[in-house]
Amino acid sequence: MKKKMFFHSARIRAALLCAALFCILLTAAAAGLKTFWIKSPGYVRASESVSASDARPQAESNPYPSLSVPSCVTRIGEDYFIVDTYHDQIICSDSLTRPLNEWQVVTDRIARGHTIAGDGTIYLADDTENDRILVLEKKDGAFLLTQEFTGIGTRPHYVVYDERTERFYAYSSMTGELYVFRRLADSSQAVLEEIRCLEKLNGVYVRSFTIMEDEIYFVSGNSTIIRARLSDLSILEEYPVTPEIAGMIQLEKIQDYYYITVSTDAAGSQDYATILRTDDLHSLASGEYEDIYSYFVGGGTPYYMGNFDGHYYLTEHRIPGCSIWQFDVIENEIENVTLLY
Repeated sequence: MKKKMFFHSARIRAALLCAALFCILLTAAAAGLKTFWIKSPGYVRASESVSASDARPQAESNPYPSLSVPSCVTRIGEDYFIVDTYHDQIICSDSLTRPLNEWQVVTDRIARGHTIAGDGTIYLADDTENDRILVLEKKDGAFLLTQEFTGIGTRPHYVVYDERTERFYAYSSMTGELYVFRRLADSSQAVLEEIRCLEKLNGVYVRSFTIMEDEIYFVSGNSTIIRARLSDLSILEEYPVTPEIAGMIQLEKIQDYYYITVSTDAAGSQDYATILRTDDLHSLASGEYEDIYSYFVGGGTPYYMGNFDGHYYLTEHRIPGCSIWQFDVIENEIENVTLLY
């Protein structure tokens, strides 16, 4: 009888010990999970700091009397920027009327960059040939290169800031990847939040994208325009184009028309470079569009478009002395075309 009671008590003690051990493990697991959620940053990776020796440009003022293949002109806050692509620099000014030698160098730590965008605190620029995204800040009236993201796809080609989502978007021109960046609250720290991929564009040269509300348009080198959801890049619709305009650069919606700049045909010939517009993207498949390059000099390669200060702007390549245009669109009519640089 005593032996039975002994074994019964032992079983009870063992059960209690197991229960206690389970509670301890459960508590530890819960604590660990809580710690994980507290420490989880909610992003892929943070930017890396740039050395002080690389923060400032080598030349304070623009050393060139002209532009060499400028790709982007824009205004961010009170500053005007030109990405002077083949001079490997970004320059800025307080006015678009200043001579180029009076513009200041923002950074020259860049190789064949294309665009710059800002949210009022930080500025992101694509460093195309180095597969980097640069992060700049304005301190005491001067721009400093303070952070960088390396390994950003293959030849990142285009970066914009979208006020609606409060995110920066940068595109890897050859891999179909859209890199999403944000700035941490009350900080100048930039982080890579997410990488979205459109597999159909992997291996296809894409020079830009256009965000319209919750959708994104890609003008690609595979003879089609893709409309997709911004949130996950799922394809909503495709618009085929003719071989003559297959090498598209950018799409911009201006009033009732879609304006599209074209670099080459499907075979890569720049003889087909132009700028066109249509009020229906479906009509491009049958070659129904209006060629509007005659409003400008023609014979070059129109590149990126933008709008600020109540005007529209166009950068252009291959024609000396014809690099940046300003124009207006009034009730769908192109007017006041002016050569700035």
